[in-house]
Amino acid sequence: MQESTPDKTQEIRGLPWRYGGRKGKYMQLTDLTALELGRKIKEKEISVREAVQASLDRIAQTDGAVGGFVTVDAKGALARADEVQKGIESGQYTGALAGVPVAVKDNICTEGLKTTCSSKILYNFVPTYSAEAVLNLQKAGAVILGKTNMDEFAMGSTTETSAFGPTRNPWNLEHVPGGSSGGSCAAVAACEAPYALGSDTGGSIRQPASFCGVTGLKPTYGTVSRYGLVAYGSSLDQIGPIAKDVSDCAAILETITSYDRKDSTSIDRRETDFTSALADDVKGLRVGIPSDYLGEGLDDEVRAAVMQAADVLREKGAVVEEFDLSLVEYAIPAYYVIASAEASSNLARFDGVKYGYRAKDYEGLHNMYKKSRSEGFGEEVKRRIMLGSFVLSSGYYDAYYLKALRTKALIKQSFDRAFEKYDVILAPASPTTAPKLGESLSDPLKMYLGDIYTISVNLAGLPGISVPVCTDGRGLPIGVQLIGDCFKEKKIIRAAYAYEQARGRWAAPEPAAGEAALDNMQAAGSAAKEVG
Repeated sequence: MQESTPDKTQEIRGLPWRYGGRKGKYMQLTDLTALELGRKIKEKEISVREAVQASLDRIAQTDGAVGGFVTVDAKGALARADEVQKGIESGQYTGALAGVPVAVKDNICTEGLKTTCSSKILYNFVPTYSAEAVLNLQKAGAVILGKTNMDEFAMGSTTETSAFGPTRNPWNLEHVPGGSSGGSCAAVAACEAPYALGSDTGGSIRQPASFCGVTGLKPTYGTVSRYGLVAYGSSLDQIGPIAKDVSDCAAILETITSYDRKDSTSIDRRETDFTSALADDVKGLRVGIPSDYLGEGLDDEVRAAVMQAADVLREKGAVVEEFDLSLVEYAIPAYYVIASAEASSNLARFDGVKYGYRAKDYEGLHNMYKKSRSEGFGEEVKRRIMLGSFVLSSGYYDAYYLKALRTKALIKQSFDRAFEKYDVILAPASPTTAPKLGESLSDPLKMYLGDIYTISVNLAGLPGISVPVCTDGRGLPIGVQLIGDCFKEKKIIRAAYAYEQARGRWAAPEPAAGEAALDNMQAAGSAAKEVG
């Protein structure tokens, strides 16, 4: 493993990449964290327009190679920047994130701005309303830069199933960024946006955050309203923040958390001052490491990163020990049965009638449904719809779906027992670092197995945060996740912040793709953005 080092510069064929280091000689606006940028705006060192323009310039410079965005709303962002500037000067916007630009995953509705779920079937869909989480950000003075690429309908772990082309990992353009929130994580890692919103159904924030060397937080189920989030697995989906550090994630979560009557699963939480947990103190904190997560299938360098993080927490006063979590081997089958069943129901609404893609040639209504869905959905989405329809069908409902629900309950009980003894669980975010583009799609089952350490958190409705630790021998980031009991976000934020303070500021990505590969990636990224 290689420790991340500050103050380095990397340029690939004229594309400027992030300079690392808090006091780096070459520090730019796009290098700043969301809170740092917010402070500069508040102290009138820079204007909101300057902050937004810096991000737009960065996107123009790098996104042809990275492919993090499917839609960039430059005109709307600059107009909103001027509006927010006036609001800051008048005292309307006083929060820490006022004026700071944000990227939004393309399955989170934004009024007047395309929301495609990176699918052909929704290629031209423009919502007439915004998600509650987006509205909360706008009330705080956020400026939306655009919509980020994702696995189609959030079904995938690599951001390669997008109808508009794949996203690439800013650390090495020949590797995937993870998924399904790969566009959001890549955009933050490449400094195209100070922070982003993602969604997490089975690790879709935490796994790509680990692959891209950024921080991603999945809140307790029901903490952030799902209103306006295009549903994949309704009992599992949760919106969460992706940013450069733990402090940003805490501030963003504090902003987007609210009770929402429009969401029947929304919870009215009283204590949502998550930034109060940003204390460099873990003395006496009980940290458990599931021995089940450290066995066969885990890359040696990832295992070493987990133990390195454990050593840091132990040195800072935490009590760290291994324990048996159990039921790990049942998490993946239970998750994919439940998620696919819910997806087959949720995606039934996309039929080519009211909005989205409609087949050009058809005979009769039934044929129009069939052809529109066959042509509009990608292979992975169709695979999960068929699996979900099968497990919900007569004769198989009891054998598969109900059994999966019982397994889900047992997994929750297993975590409940663990949290009777431990405050926080430390675990890998993924068995390996980011694979190369194309390696996973040829073997869907292998891709599903890559979710083994993240999906249990969604099945149990728990909060989890992924933080970068180091890089592997190939220079790719390795992250670990900290898992808490329901409504205990403050504990995982506290532990993650303490670890982060010991680690120091995370350094820059240093992409290592060859020139020919870069040329192809730039062309593909530009074409994807045109279609999007």
